[in-house]
Amino acid sequence: MLQKVIRLARKFFNYILGLFSNDIGIDLGTATTLVYVKGEGVVLCEPSVVAIEKDTNRVIAVGEEAKKMLGRTPGNIVAIRPMKDGVISDFEITEAMLKYFIRKVHGRRKFLSPAMVIAIPSGITAVEKRAVRDSGERAGARSVDLIEEPKAAAVGVGLPVEEAAGNMIIDIGGGTTEFAVISLGGLVYAKSIRIAGDEMDEAIIEFLRKTYNLMIGERTAEEIKIRIGSAYPLEEELSMDVRGRDLISGLPKTISVTSVEIREALHDPVQAIVDASKTTLEQTPPELAADLIDRGIVMAGGGSLLRGVDKRIAEETGLPVHIANDPLTAVVLGTGQMLNMPARLRRRMVVPTRLDF
Repeated sequence: MLQKVIRLARKFFNYILGLFSNDIGIDLGTATTLVYVKGEGVVLCEPSVVAIEKDTNRVIAVGEEAKKMLGRTPGNIVAIRPMKDGVISDFEITEAMLKYFIRKVHGRRKFLSPAMVIAIPSGITAVEKRAVRDSGERAGARSVDLIEEPKAAAVGVGLPVEEAAGNMIIDIGGGTTEFAVISLGGLVYAKSIRIAGDEMDEAIIEFLRKTYNLMIGERTAEEIKIRIGSAYPLEEELSMDVRGRDLISGLPKTISVTSVEIREALHDPVQAIVDASKTTLEQTPPELAADLIDRGIVMAGGGSLLRGVDKRIAEETGLPVHIANDPLTAVVLGTGQMLNMPARLRRRMVVPTRLDF
């Protein structure tokens, strides 16, 4: 009886707070964090990077300002990514980053605690889920709901996930690539691989090191991927000059690389994504697989913007592949739509992480 009273009191208290606080949805990504504020839309998109002092662990900068420091900090300051492969690798720094983003979107309303919906990879463990939830609560949330990234992306791009029909989505992020077939609001089959944008950057770094004895940083590799990277032959191949450090002489060096070379460098991570797409289809029940012949596959996430990746997957699977209108915000828009759902429907969609007392 007492537990029931406590539960009802908590729900009433949360309801009162909800009248004055703008609840938020978060796509807590390895590379980028996006925040959706209820009633306002997507209000923040910043790199998931934090710069701290080594000796004191004092936070110096967060987000865009911290990313500019990657590879350029003095010895007593380090710029780090507290998320790795879509999960928390540094609990305290992730908490500090979340607090910064919450303050930034909530302005001066520090005394109001928002409810949060946070997107997580579908393949993480129960311990990792709890770490995400605890980080959100310690950062100031009055409640935290978790939703799998592919489900959030499907909701965000407008797929009819509540229907009794197959919907397949591929979400290529920074740390993970998510594959899911969704029907009746649930994941019929889901697969998560820790190969995504970061691994593509690392593949480019390794290729230039082996081929040209040139050492480059993460930011340069990402720029190469964006400017001339591709997963499928281009009608007109591209090239660009790349600056780095010569591993033999130790001096600065400039070389010219082509999109053909970078496509070769990206072969392994791209092939892993293609293979996982085929595995997902092989595990899909026949009736739902038949739906996908007409509906096709929808792609979201920043990695889906790699030139020709949709053509490559379409060629390998034999299904039509569509890239979302705004793939970068698909997941966070899905979390935002969750905030507007009735509580009963939201409970069906979110990940159960613990029993309510």
